[in-house]
Amino acid sequence: MNYTRSSALFAQAEKVIPGGVNSPVRAFNAVGGTPVFIKEAKGAYLIDEDNNQYIDYINSWGPMILGHAFQPVVDAVVEKTKKGTSFGTPTEIETQIAELAVAMVPNIEMIRFVNSGTEACMSAVRLARGFTGKDKIIKFAGCYHGHSDSFLIQAGSGAVTFGSPNSPGVTAGTAKDTLLATYNDIANVAQIVEANKGEIACVILEPVAGNMGCIPPKNNFLQELRKLCTANNILLVFDEVMTGFRLAKGGAQELYDIKADIVCFGKVIGGGLPVGAFAANKEIMSYLAPLGPVYQAGTLSGNPLAMAAGLAMLQELNGDNEIYNRLAEKTEYLHKGIAEVLIQNNITHTINRIGSMISVHFAAGEVLDFKTSAEGNNETFKKFFHGMLNEGVYIAPSAFETWFITDALTYEDLDKTIGAVAAVTKTL
Repeated sequence: MNYTRSSALFAQAEKVIPGGVNSPVRAFNAVGGTPVFIKEAKGAYLIDEDNNQYIDYINSWGPMILGHAFQPVVDAVVEKTKKGTSFGTPTEIETQIAELAVAMVPNIEMIRFVNSGTEACMSAVRLARGFTGKDKIIKFAGCYHGHSDSFLIQAGSGAVTFGSPNSPGVTAGTAKDTLLATYNDIANVAQIVEANKGEIACVILEPVAGNMGCIPPKNNFLQELRKLCTANNILLVFDEVMTGFRLAKGGAQELYDIKADIVCFGKVIGGGLPVGAFAANKEIMSYLAPLGPVYQAGTLSGNPLAMAAGLAMLQELNGDNEIYNRLAEKTEYLHKGIAEVLIQNNITHTINRIGSMISVHFAAGEVLDFKTSAEGNNETFKKFFHGMLNEGVYIAPSAFETWFITDALTYEDLDKTIGAVAAVTKTL
């Protein structure tokens, strides 16, 4: 494929934007090469500035569950735009989407809208600390909750030691209150809890990890984590920025029948516009200002355009009783097709899948956590990524990101994707 204009645009962007991008993974640093600049999208397809067309498995990192430029969402935003783009005052549509979200998701009574998943998770942790009066949190290696200081933590020297900053600008004082655990390892979490008795405000995790590739919870991990948190008066925070409204109407809480104490949302809830949210029962949410002492605010929170997009998206999902079955069936079809090709060509791999999330790991064993995900062959992934791109299939430019399936994908698209895998596999 020809990438002449994308290359020129990237060189131009590098002069005025750090790294030429406004979010690091877009720079293709993990896979090499020059990022592709997209000019438009429709349904399951992206079109770049050189007029190359791709079957899209990024889907704006998750929000486009019904496809790009989905007409009801577009119409809702256009109509709302005609009436003004932002007021800085309460609007009726904020209540409408709040009522729908609360009705769709089990175990929440009140919700606060913000502008991003990062903001939602940051606010949820502040709320947990304020509600419990405790300072420490547990997060999991490989789970990403945005770029707030508390979350940019790497492992310490042992299972029960404090984390340390893995980004300049994050202070040691902030890092000391974040404890790092191993995903899918309840014994490790229990050990950390025991070593920090009475000091932990919350445990935050992606109930299905999506930032070390797709990694579902195993061996009743979520159930045991719920028991551990309850027994130790620790709030369980689900980061459902990826999984919320994607794995089921009620997200991972519904899918796994687990009641979290606080739930964070993003991506799908905004219909493709910048929206995040966090929710809990009335008692916990009443600790937020203006009702309570925990402060959180945002000039553009509840922005009418974003609320219109999110409401239209949730209404479509809520009204379609077969959407999640269709998505799961398409994902399973893709899984089986790719696996068959890789097995036939003796390519070492593991494929993880749940609902409409799927990842191809070029790893020999089961991928259960960040360590086993990192054992995948990244050089093979780089070749695979660029090969798929040249075949007209756009997957995430990182081995540590899940693919997202959209309902706009046809089985012909899936067959083309499997065919692309077959072509690329011969070069690996």
